[in-house]
Amino acid sequence: MPKIKAPRNKTIELTDTEIKKFATCAVKLNHRTPIEELYNKIIHQDTFKVLDFLPRDSIDLMIVDPPYNLTKNFGDSTFKEMDLSDYKKWFDKWLKKTIPLLKENASVYICSDWKTSIIIPEVAGKYLLLQNRISWEREKGRGALNNWKNCLEDIWFFTKSKNYTFNINDVKIERKVLAPYRDDCGIPKDWQESGDKKTRLTCPSNVWTDISIPFWSMPENTSHPTQKPEKLIAKLILASSNKNDVVFDPFLGSGTTAVTAKKLGRRFVGIEKEKEYVALAFKRLKMADENSEIQGYENGVFKARNGS
Repeated sequence: MPKIKAPRNKTIELTDTEIKKFATCAVKLNHRTPIEELYNKIIHQDTFKVLDFLPRDSIDLMIVDPPYNLTKNFGDSTFKEMDLSDYKKWFDKWLKKTIPLLKENASVYICSDWKTSIIIPEVAGKYLLLQNRISWEREKGRGALNNWKNCLEDIWFFTKSKNYTFNINDVKIERKVLAPYRDDCGIPKDWQESGDKKTRLTCPSNVWTDISIPFWSMPENTSHPTQKPEKLIAKLILASSNKNDVVFDPFLGSGTTAVTAKKLGRRFVGIEKEKEYVALAFKRLKMADENSEIQGYENGVFKARNGS
């Protein structure tokens, strides 16, 4: 008997027909290609084999969520855990190929877990300027019996030069006001009032506790084992790019970077070797034509926490 989907389960699924249909929307490269021909395209190839065909000095923002150094299945392939020194060599091998693709004022965000995080500033620091490390809470799972529950991931923020984009006013967070001070005329001081609701827009720190990773009742959820939330990627895109800039993701997965870039008026280029994930990305891009909302981001403001 086929498994019956729960009424509130919004996980995006693919039929065999959809996989074949959407996978044909991708492109394959065998020569250096102008960036104009790659706008809003997904390249269905191995990242290591295709980076040499991408144009130099063409990327405004690169967001990378590479396989962490864990044994994990991704579609038809498996990434196997390595000795940390071997993982460092693997990491360096693809990263150094992306550096020539970046514009001089480009920014780069690299995702990692706590274990692989220690090698990133060492490897990426050879090519880029380290600006910050974001740590975000990814609350999921029931815990560990003989260790602290792992619910923290890092995002390392680099730039190619000292001249880079950072739109602080586009990524402020709405927080509840706990001490609603007023001036002598009774006007709120640095906060807004709407009925009983008292909020303040605050500058974001490098510790993010307002993110919910995709789960079964969220319409962005897919079967990808390491899918990042659109809300998280939206913060990176809004802060470090402008409208019509080119956002590049060399390990696109189920398409979150591409989908979020499209919703926010940016161009995207992504690389993904797994046929099913390419199809998932295209299905999500099509869904974005009908609904451009990003859960947890409303009217240009990031809310304190995603709902379901």
